[in-house]
Amino acid sequence: MIRYIVIRTQFEALHKWPDSPEDLYIAFLRYPHRHIFHVTMKWKVGGDNREIEFITMKNKVEAYIQAKWHTKDLGSMSCEQIAGVLAREFDSVFVSVFEDNENGAEVYND
Repeated sequence: MIRYIVIRTQFEALHKWPDSPEDLYIAFLRYPHRHIFHVTMKWKVGGDNREIEFITMKNKVEAYIQAKWHTKDLGSMSCEQIAGVLAREFDSVFVSVFEDNENGAEVYND
């Protein structure tokens, strides 16, 4: 049996995609726009008696997000890039980042 602990959190921020196609429907992506970014992270654990406390891990992740992106401006970072930063910083096996809990990206860390 493979076990993971999972945390979920969210944060508000702006980002933009300067290289967005000039298609009328998505041209607004070239300019700063607001999202609620929904984050899910997983860590592999070895047993049934939680070796990583998920409340502690969630608090660490939220403190990191607040410190790193305190201006709430992510610049041109994509969901994939945000997930990669979090996966590397916290050595998690999985991170997903979704915009407004609708569309997003998943990163798997081998």
